Amino acid sequence: MGKKINYSNLKILKAKRLVGKTLIFRNVETSDVNFILSLRTDSEKSKYLNKTSSDVSRQVAWLENYTNKDEEAYFIIENKNGLSLGTIRIYDARGDSFCWGSWILKDGVPISTAIESALMMYSYSFEHLGFKRAHLDMRKGNESVRRFHEFCGAWQVGETDIDYLYEIDFEKFIELRTKTSMHLNELRIDR
Repeated sequence: MGKKINYSNLKILKAKRLVGKTLIFRNVETSDVNFILSLRTDSEKSKYLNKTSSDVSRQVAWLENYTNKDEEAYFIIENKNGLSLGTIRIYDARGDSFCWGSWILKDGVPISTAIESALMMYSYSFEHLGFKRAHLDMRKGNESVRRFHEFCGAWQVGETDIDYLYEIDFEKFIELRTKTSMHLNELRIDR
């Protein structure tokens, strides 16, 4: 008989690095502040994000506070040569569900970066942390992200004045991994 999982105790754990097929997720550091700000304050990329101050000291303080929290994981997405390609964050654990966002990719990265980074994030959250579902919110008007989440198997469960609300579960992740198997090797985790 398998071990019973207590979903009320699931936590989002930080990892030093997650290593996929062509990408690495590296836990953010305060030295990443300029790269993060370059993405979050880009007028086109930030159109559908919560507003971010361009004050470097405020962002450094946010990152320092992040390092002391144990309820989220925030990563820099890099290629195998160490070139920073974007960011991704896992947060808001609710029972057997988590949320992910702060997903911003540099201009010019191949579409495979989006697919592999989503697969890595789902693999870590579902297979390694034990979550069974993800809850997502995306700003209305952000149609490319909405289409991407629907391609991944997410379905709309509601909406607010400004956001569409979606969910995806472990079974849809398995289907996604099967149809995009070329984009994910076994995920290696460095704690």
